[in-house]
Amino acid sequence: MSGINIKNLKDFIGKEVQVNGWVYNIRSIGKIWFVIVRDGTGYVQCVVSKNDVSEDIFSLENTLTQESSLKIKGTVQADDRSDSGVEILVTDIDVVHVSEEYPIALKEHGVSFLMDNRHLWLRSKKQFAIMKVRQNIIKSIRDFFDNRDFVLIDSPMFTGNAVEGTTTLFETDYFNRSAYLTQSGQLYQEAGAMAFGKTYCFGPCFRAEKSKTRKHLTEFWMVEPEMAFCDLKENMDLIEEFITYIVTESLKNCKDELKILERDVSFLEKVKSPFPRITYDEAAKILNDNGQKFEYGSDFGAPDEELIASQYDSPVMIHSWPHKTKAFYMKRDESDKLALGVDVIAPEGYGEIVGGGQREDDHDTLVKRIENHGLPLSAFKWYLDLRKYGSVPHSGFGLGLERTVSWICGIDHVRQTIPFPRTMGRLEP
Repeated sequence: MSGINIKNLKDFIGKEVQVNGWVYNIRSIGKIWFVIVRDGTGYVQCVVSKNDVSEDIFSLENTLTQESSLKIKGTVQADDRSDSGVEILVTDIDVVHVSEEYPIALKEHGVSFLMDNRHLWLRSKKQFAIMKVRQNIIKSIRDFFDNRDFVLIDSPMFTGNAVEGTTTLFETDYFNRSAYLTQSGQLYQEAGAMAFGKTYCFGPCFRAEKSKTRKHLTEFWMVEPEMAFCDLKENMDLIEEFITYIVTESLKNCKDELKILERDVSFLEKVKSPFPRITYDEAAKILNDNGQKFEYGSDFGAPDEELIASQYDSPVMIHSWPHKTKAFYMKRDESDKLALGVDVIAPEGYGEIVGGGQREDDHDTLVKRIENHGLPLSAFKWYLDLRKYGSVPHSGFGLGLERTVSWICGIDHVRQTIPFPRTMGRLEP
């Protein structure tokens, strides 16, 4: 008999089933013992009664250990006290493997120990819940763009040029020339947008930032849409719609997971359109009015972002930045002083989750920008071609998946939001 997923057991009340999974916990009260089984879709309590099984099966209480693998047969019955809504009255147990002493016992462990055992830590309830929320957000991202006629255009992982800055590149030898792990797929999406109108990529990015903050990873996932015939305002409208969609889908599809994580969803329920939109100058005024030390013309640090976000219930969109704070490809306003960029700051202190803006569409202007930034024109020849053959106003943005998962889940550190995090000090497991 094939196994039934635990998440589907409510459909089998009164029927005999087989569940394939692993032991999460065992407890006993005399002639009855209970084993909590997980299978990757959920958890269920299985009741082993001395009167209902053979002596050999009943004695397995003394053999089975945490994470032992098994196949359990029994009858499903309703149990309103259980998180799964059911329990299984066991008739038979087939032990597949008796686990050695599991290093992650059901007690508190230090973060370093847990990260060293990340391959095992993924099996815990909270990590299970985080990964399920991550999966739902990924699906929401793809559904949002696929349902709006965006074309998926995969950007390369190896590039010959920088996007954000040369100091945060991972360099590698590429057949006797230098290549870099991509910081962003944006430049290639601009090419895609000129071909298809609306495109997006969704994949890993790499930044060699020597940062040990709770918001940084050296390898992370980002979704990057790009739209032709699109200005900054239209871009901001799409960002707002996009973030609202992700939050709505998370609240709808991840109730159980957010409960496991003890997430106060009332904060997420406040995320409604329209989002507050303020200029860089207005954001700077908030900081100054609240006594925050801040140098005008610099980028906002984590304390700055937290203070600004604390003024609002929804994500706040900060636009019209001093051009020195933004990348070379960002279009400027008529004064040539402000970059037509936008950052979106999540509430509750989770910081920037979106960066984007309108791109420079004039060929000669872009050439000057590249030269002023000390970048090699030869590496950007193909990128400049986009301004020679049918250039149009275009815009886009990037949303960091891990920061978004962190915010939705209410997790303090992004290292828990990706299956196997990569940081300055961690390359294993």
